[in-house]
Amino acid sequence: MPASQTHALAVARREPSGSRAARRLRRSGLIPGIVYGGGQDAVPFEVDDRTLKHVLAGAGAVVDLSLDGDAATPVVLKELVRHPVDGHTVHVDLLRVRLDQAIQATVPLDLVGEDASPGVKEGGVLEHVTRELTVEALPGDIPDRIEHDVSEMQIGDTLTLEGLAASATVKFLDDPETLIATLSPPRLQTDEEEGIEQETELVGGDAAKDQDEGESDGGDE
Repeated sequence: MPASQTHALAVARREPSGSRAARRLRRSGLIPGIVYGGGQDAVPFEVDDRTLKHVLAGAGAVVDLSLDGDAATPVVLKELVRHPVDGHTVHVDLLRVRLDQAIQATVPLDLVGEDASPGVKEGGVLEHVTRELTVEALPGDIPDRIEHDVSEMQIGDTLTLEGLAASATVKFLDDPETLIATLSPPRLQTDEEEGIEQETELVGGDAAKDQDEGESDGGDE
């Protein structure tokens, strides 16, 4: 999917501070961040949590960043740090870019058409192995995500990166032999599992038999 139109993000400069101040910011609905690169000094900033979520959800790779009302600078998301428990954003890193120079980025990979696959219809198991790809393109050409149609996959098929078609403006940087997905035969019950089931049935049968005999003995008394 191609990158969508750029979105504007207005942030406010902040003084570098420790973790305690950062926690206070987050409690007030603000997210600490930093923008760097482009041959300029790194600048710490703070941004409204809801505003950040809205912009990142609707934007493509490039965001027009304005610091304290200054002229906008094109940036891309470098890293979004989330809390390991509740998943809330705790820090954001942005990187200044030039729109005429290619950059590298990590893009999600989605597989579509799984339910229509003949192999899946026959009971096969599709395993999605690689879910992100490293690409190189101009900032405005970085896609939001890459989709690949697996509706023709049969049982026993293996999909590698070599089988994916990149657009004319995007270059894949990962090894062409990178495993993307496999479609395996239906899982067969192993001899060990069958033995366990048979043993369970025997144990259950013996228990029921003992219970019946116990009830018969009790009746005689």
